[in-house]
Amino acid sequence: MAPPQPAPTSQLTRAKAFVLAAAVPPVAGYAVVAAVLALVTGIAPHATFSVSGVLAAALPAWLAAHQVPVTIAGAEFGALPLLATLLVMLLAGRCAARALTRLDSCSPVDAGVLVGSIAAAHGVCGLVAALAQTGPVVTVDPLAALYYPALIAAVAATVGVLRRGGLAGDLAERVDDVARHGLVAGAFSVGSLLAAGAAVLTFGFATSASTMRELFAGFAPGVGAGLGMLLLCLGYLPNAVVAGTAFVAGPGFAIGDLDVSPMVFTDGGRVPGLPLLAALPEQQAGWWPVLCLVPVGVGILVGRRLRGVAERPLTRLRAVAVAVGVLAVVTVVAAGSAGGRLGGGAFDPLTLHAPAVSLILVVAVGAPAAAVAWFGVPAPGEPEETTEAWDYWSDTWYDDGHDDGPAAEPDDQTDAEPDDRAGTGPDDRTDDKADDRAGDRADDRTGDRAGDRAGETESAGPEPEEDTEETERTEPTEPAEAGGR
Repeated sequence: MAPPQPAPTSQLTRAKAFVLAAAVPPVAGYAVVAAVLALVTGIAPHATFSVSGVLAAALPAWLAAHQVPVTIAGAEFGALPLLATLLVMLLAGRCAARALTRLDSCSPVDAGVLVGSIAAAHGVCGLVAALAQTGPVVTVDPLAALYYPALIAAVAATVGVLRRGGLAGDLAERVDDVARHGLVAGAFSVGSLLAAGAAVLTFGFATSASTMRELFAGFAPGVGAGLGMLLLCLGYLPNAVVAGTAFVAGPGFAIGDLDVSPMVFTDGGRVPGLPLLAALPEQQAGWWPVLCLVPVGVGILVGRRLRGVAERPLTRLRAVAVAVGVLAVVTVVAAGSAGGRLGGGAFDPLTLHAPAVSLILVVAVGAPAAAVAWFGVPAPGEPEETTEAWDYWSDTWYDDGHDDGPAAEPDDQTDAEPDDRAGTGPDDRTDDKADDRAGDRADDRTGDRAGDRAGETESAGPEPEEDTEETERTEPTEPAEAGGR
């Protein structure tokens, strides 16, 4: 009995799901930003709390969370906190996934409409917020306010609907196994390099803990100011991790005249009093160039992961190319988003050399990965290419299920006489079992086929009398029982 089909979702329910998924992320994001600003303003010393002021300040803050450059008093700020961007992307992705769950649908059409509605809602909200900044203090480019939030929301919603269930599986089925292994290896390389950057940043924090405490005490006295400074540092923490990754890659980063890389260190004087910047070194160390070997080690690991993808070296190189492509795209986007203008002055701009970082990582990771994947021999037990494994198991299943050759035609089964049945009596079955235990199954099948052909030949002759048929049917019974005992 077929399982009951779910009732179709009404048009009103579908419309409500789409509207809620499109409206909740921007509205909830704005509410969270306003609440944080109200909390910091309310407990900060020498700050005047105003509801209208908090609501007005939350608009450019919401735009900054979506990576929209904001100009304050003629100074442009484009190096914006990435943590806020990741949080609004998480919110949009979860709303998209829940809407698709509420619709009880994994249709690509519904997913496309949902992603489009969420992106359009963010773009419209960003445009309205930019147009609302008509004063001389804060200005925002309306075009940037339109496409930055829409692009970020579209990416987040796409990830959310892919996690919904069947869509991710359908997409994975359309990608061949070599490309799939390359995508996984690319994600592994990105995660490994970001972990290396985080390790370098943690080392800088560990060696400058006293400086961080002094900066908190000097520039953010009191609970309110300290909380605001802590939130600011946390917001820029992902930017610092990306900067550490750029340092490990080789090109490094620059804050105004300060240039930091494993090979070059240019002291630019004093830096902003942000406790997060306490991790910056005061002078160059001789062991820094050793960090450039980290991408090479990541490339070796990527090559080891991909050396068992296929038997042909060129196919393995294709998987390496996919992995390196993922690494190049992610690093150039991350490094470009983490940097930007800092309002002019001695500390402007924050540069992470995105093109150079991406190019060097492609070479430093791709070259050893390609060499290991080309010359490396898969270790025993490593998986081969999925398509080849599928062909092997398909052939094995076909052989096991079709050992007895093609099935007999209906006419042969109908015309077969009792002689054929007598030839396959209990004695024959007993002998077959004994031969099977001895490992001679193929010979038995061959003998069975020969016996069937002989039986068919005998049946083509004159039909035996009824007494003969009865004798042939009954004679094998007693010897079979004796042999069975």
